[in-house]
Amino acid sequence: QVQLVESGGGLVQAGGSLRLSCAASGSFFSINAMGWYRQAPARERELVAAITNGGSANYADSVKGRFTISRDNAKNTVYLQMNSLKPEDTAVYYCNAVFQDQLFRRVLDAWGQGTLVTVSS
Repeated sequence: QVQLVESGGGLVQAGGSLRLSCAASGSFFSINAMGWYRQAPARERELVAAITNGGSANYADSVKGRFTISRDNAKNTVYLQMNSLKPEDTAVYYCNAVFQDQLFRRVLDAWGQGTLVTVSS
C-alpha cells in the first residue's frame, strides 16, 4: 500500500496562513488523486480540496478563494495553501490518496495520520 505523512499544521491567528504538505510513499502503480479532508470536534469529516494527477482541482464552498491545492507528481506530494484563515477552519486535517496497487491495479485509498490546524480569533 501507500503511506501518507502530513506536516505543516500549527496555531495561527485569524487572517493568517499555513501550508500543509502530504508525501506519499510505498508500493503502488499510480496515484490517481490526492486530497485534504478535515474534522472538527463533534463534526463529521468533510472534504476540503482534491486534485487529480492531471491537475484538476475542486474545493469545498467554504474554502473557495482562500485555499489552494497543488501537487508535485514527481515527489508524490500534495500541498494545501491556506490563506485568510478563520476560526471555523480549526480542525484536524487529513491527507487522502486514491491509488492503484502495483500488482492488481485495484483502486484503493489511504489516509494520513492528520495534522492539527488551530486558528485563534
